[in-house]
Amino acid sequence: MARFAMLFPGQGSQSVGMLSALSEQYPEVGKTLREAGEVLGYDLATLVREGPAEALDSTEKTQPALLAAGLAVWRIWEARGGAVPAAMAGHSLGEYTALVAAGALEFSDGLRLTELRGQAMQNAVPPGEGAMAAVIGLDDDAIAEVCRQAAGEGDVVAPANFNSPGQVVIAGETAAVERAMALAKEQGAKLVKRLPVSVPSHCDLMRPAGERLRSHLAEIPLRTPSIPVLHNVDAQQREDVDGIRKALVSQLERPVLWTETIRALHGAGIGVMLECGPGKVLTGLNKRIDRDIDATALQDPDGLTAGLAAAAA
Repeated sequence: MARFAMLFPGQGSQSVGMLSALSEQYPEVGKTLREAGEVLGYDLATLVREGPAEALDSTEKTQPALLAAGLAVWRIWEARGGAVPAAMAGHSLGEYTALVAAGALEFSDGLRLTELRGQAMQNAVPPGEGAMAAVIGLDDDAIAEVCRQAAGEGDVVAPANFNSPGQVVIAGETAAVERAMALAKEQGAKLVKRLPVSVPSHCDLMRPAGERLRSHLAEIPLRTPSIPVLHNVDAQQREDVDGIRKALVSQLERPVLWTETIRALHGAGIGVMLECGPGKVLTGLNKRIDRDIDATALQDPDGLTAGLAAAAA
């Protein structure tokens, strides 16, 4: 049997109608979304199924929706007799889904926590004052230097997501991000693109959100994960609940080390990576990180069947 990792996507993977193909065959999707809606106090299942997209894309709704969607696919996996993964990880918000799937965090607590996380992130920076941009075609050190130069005296702009070699997202104050974008183009970046987000995640501007999250995390019961979960901040697992709490708070202010996470998993002998949730963003990134990785997205019945086969091989 193959050693495999289960990976959970973050913001950007949501869409109206997500998991519709799976929901036609597996009742776990609808049941999980309805259960989440009862906790959150609104009809999440209808929002996911019918939209509107503007509401689903609202950060405080996107985050619990993606957590519920990822957990729904995980429940299908378990119901189909899928093997237990050697490890789990999640990209940004997806880290919370991984912790729920690994039994470290109750589903209801995860839903409330991610809703609050979205609210805290949105409130940390006034609309229009923060931005994120994707930079493709420069190495990590070059992007870090571009951000250092663009920051100037006291402005914030820094690498936020190390998604794959040559693909890094930067975040910070809008003017500083725009300066960094111009500098990246001058340095020869193949593509520099402003992202359609209102929250500059994973940088120092999220410190107020981190403090708010810290106070709520202190009151939520956590357990040692039954399956190792690698954290975004350092691509390391944690067994102590205090360490998990600290990692989740730090995650808001520090970059997502996705490339390092996937390399750590592969270096540990895990050659199969399964994306558990809507979309296939992580599957594409993982193949760019290492071509030898067998990467599959479980977003539809064909993907689920392929993933079950890959894990059982």
